[in-house]
Amino acid sequence: MRQPLNESLEKKPQVCRSCPRGCPVDRSRGEIGFCRVGAGLPTAHRGLHFGEEPPLSGSRGSGTIFFAGCNLRCVFCQNYQISQEFQPQPPKHPAIRNLSPEELAREMLRLQDIGAHNINLVSPSHLIFALAEAIEKAKKIGLVIPVVYNSNGYDSVAALRRIRGLVDIYLPDLKCLDNALGRRFSGVDDYAEIVPAVLSEMLAQVGHLQINPDGVATRGLLVRHLVLPGSLDNSKACLELLAAISPEIYVSIMAQYSPQYKAHALPPLNRPLRAVEYEAIVDYALDLGLENAYIQELESQQHYLPDFARESPFTM
Repeated sequence: MRQPLNESLEKKPQVCRSCPRGCPVDRSRGEIGFCRVGAGLPTAHRGLHFGEEPPLSGSRGSGTIFFAGCNLRCVFCQNYQISQEFQPQPPKHPAIRNLSPEELAREMLRLQDIGAHNINLVSPSHLIFALAEAIEKAKKIGLVIPVVYNSNGYDSVAALRRIRGLVDIYLPDLKCLDNALGRRFSGVDDYAEIVPAVLSEMLAQVGHLQINPDGVATRGLLVRHLVLPGSLDNSKACLELLAAISPEIYVSIMAQYSPQYKAHALPPLNRPLRAVEYEAIVDYALDLGLENAYIQELESQQHYLPDFARESPFTM
């Protein structure tokens, strides 16, 4: 059973419990840790998005809410304008608005009213408890569509257990199972130790992905894996983990990698993914029995790049 949130929200700990980093800060006082976020919910974009996996975008779009800041430092991040370059005082990016849980709840209802199939919380790991409060408020005032927790996979299992019942669909990344890659490319020492338990907890909470007759997801787990150039052994290890958890797990094998942010200076990330690399990973997934897989065309390398300086960051 999910622990009530009111006590944890009223008595903020001196050590942040939102993600595995456990930064020694009191964010209720505006103190900031690794993610650069203090009090409040910094949002960079709130709108319908049609570039997610088909059961999430559907025909009417996913109601995405992009949050600023991040608990990783991925050198190839395509959202780097709001994740890596975010500065809280004042926000560097003009589109960023710092919302209260009440304001965010109203945004969720607005997205529902304009037809969104779901509420898609993008980069929520470092904001998990304030988001839980916002979800609870939104449900009390009429939110009925599924809530999607769209994370980088570097989540706190203890925090996830405390929000059990508020999330309908988990959409985590599975970035790597090689800590050397994690340190070099994402600024994290223990991703490989953290993410297996995160995926197992998410699956235990919501089960395998469920899709209604209209082709739209209503509940469950969908794991994303971005295939990186020159890192096929890592991709194979990630797929092996998913197959070990359950061959029925749904996985999105992403081909959309292209050099972004600081990746231009880091071989082998300084080149796009090659067709032969991607095809080898798709074939490996099928060999492992992972048949519930979504795949992409390599043309996606140009289609999914956002520009958060625009009012509509995505041009699809």
